[in-house]
Amino acid sequence: MGHPPLEFSDCYGDSPDFRERLKCYELELERTSKFLKDVIKDGNSVINAIKGYSVAVHKFSQTLNVFQFDFIGDSLTDDEINIGKFIQGCDVQNACDLLIKPLEKFRKEQIGVTKERRKKFEKESEKYYSQLDKHLNLSAKKKETQLQEADELLDKERLNFYESSVEYVYQIQQVQDRKKFDVVEPVLAFLHSILTLNNLTVEMTQDFMPYKQELQLSLQNTRNHFESTREEMEELMKRMKHPTQIGKMHGQPTIEGYLYSQEKWALGVSWVKYYCKYHKASKLFVMVPAEPKPATKQGPTELKLKSCFRRKTESIDKRFCFDIETYERNIPVTLQAVSEANRKLWMEAMDGKEPVMELNEVGFKFVRKCINFVETKGLTQEGVYRTVGSNIQVQKLLNAFFDQKCPGDVDFHSSDWDIKTITSAMKFYLRCVPVLLNLVKLIPRRAEYSLDDRLGAIHSLTYKLPEKNREMLSLLIEHLVNVCSNSGDNLMTPSNMGVIFGPTLMRAEEETVAAMLDIKFQNIVVEILIEDYTKVNLKNVIRGSCDCYLMHCGVINIQVFHVHYILDFIKCIFSS
Repeated sequence: MGHPPLEFSDCYGDSPDFRERLKCYELELERTSKFLKDVIKDGNSVINAIKGYSVAVHKFSQTLNVFQFDFIGDSLTDDEINIGKFIQGCDVQNACDLLIKPLEKFRKEQIGVTKERRKKFEKESEKYYSQLDKHLNLSAKKKETQLQEADELLDKERLNFYESSVEYVYQIQQVQDRKKFDVVEPVLAFLHSILTLNNLTVEMTQDFMPYKQELQLSLQNTRNHFESTREEMEELMKRMKHPTQIGKMHGQPTIEGYLYSQEKWALGVSWVKYYCKYHKASKLFVMVPAEPKPATKQGPTELKLKSCFRRKTESIDKRFCFDIETYERNIPVTLQAVSEANRKLWMEAMDGKEPVMELNEVGFKFVRKCINFVETKGLTQEGVYRTVGSNIQVQKLLNAFFDQKCPGDVDFHSSDWDIKTITSAMKFYLRCVPVLLNLVKLIPRRAEYSLDDRLGAIHSLTYKLPEKNREMLSLLIEHLVNVCSNSGDNLMTPSNMGVIFGPTLMRAEEETVAAMLDIKFQNIVVEILIEDYTKVNLKNVIRGSCDCYLMHCGVINIQVFHVHYILDFIKCIFSS
């Protein structure tokens, strides 16, 4: 059995298993290179021997031709001619062109190029991991400009490493495919030339011809397959050099990659590098030491996940950290991702949560201060709420405002905060405490409704929300109405606001295709709430249409209302 193919996606995980498979390919490449050297060396010996043999045969033939077997008559018979041609010299002038030159060309253009790609890959690998170690040791308390410069430098090194890795994987697989015909064809042609040296080998040649014809057909099919897939492989390689989302995996495990684990010892704290895998279905988290100690046998550590939380920046000097709680350990395991984007991927896979944010008085105070700031300074600003602020600044504002020691003690009108930061922070908070709760399985669609029924039912359904949720929704929608009333200046219409706040206020339980399709209905809900806020006040909504709809659906004794009722109703009435 041969080695399994190297996937371009393996380059981004750069797992120990990937490196081991890459070594297998490299060993095979070295064997191929040695084989070609031996073939070229021994081929030259054969050619030199044939040349010597050919010279001797040619001289012998000349001697025979000098002697006339029969000088009677004007011409020779066929038999006499055949006797004169009994031994003929062999022309080996093309032997070098048939064997040596093609093999030397393959070594130079294919194996030589592969070795150059390998050198580049190893160089970029060393540079990237060296820079990564420095980067992860940066203090989170450094100035934002310094951290941004460090992030940009690491991103550049990471892309260079990924590019060199993808190119190397492409080339090393190409050379393995090419040798199937670029090496065999010259050898086949050379063997054919040897077997047809003279008529003495005619029987051997006849035995060889069927094998040769079958092999030639196989070689042509192999070459055709290679040529037909090479262009597609090149296109895939180019796309994979700049992936939009690095690190996301399909199937099981849901995500894998390098993480650094904080380990406390008697003499202090150290950060140990692991290659980790997380299986979402079983919630199994597996840690394999990336650099196992030579004297010990360290197997994988398996932990069953309870929960996952992002670490606040001020709680630890390291960046990109998050904690996981497991059944096997009494204290949380602190892990460090390789970047902010990487941390986000791990937390999404583990259903991670932000530092505890609740729909409480501090949260209401935060939203009110954000709304006051926007309505004072940003109502006419183009793209308000659509323009995104700096993630670092947003986290800085949230950490300061929700600090347990002095919650809410932040001056929004200081020079540190701008409109983009304020609006992005408010959206972030609302995502952490979904005002319209979570989506659950949809109930059956039923009936057709008039326009009045649509409006009445949507507002009636919102009445089923818990009191704090309904109060926050009322506060927010009233503000969004004010923002949209200035759409002539800020270009933010109810439809635009629906696109922004639909997914913000309503969060799916899991990311599925169905959940993605529900987004348009989430947007419609928010859009209608804004457009008809003045017609039906959220604080005094009526319940008639809603109760009628729920009775049709067979839903009774509802203690806590979920947004799926709204969404299903929207689907129903807008599909009618």
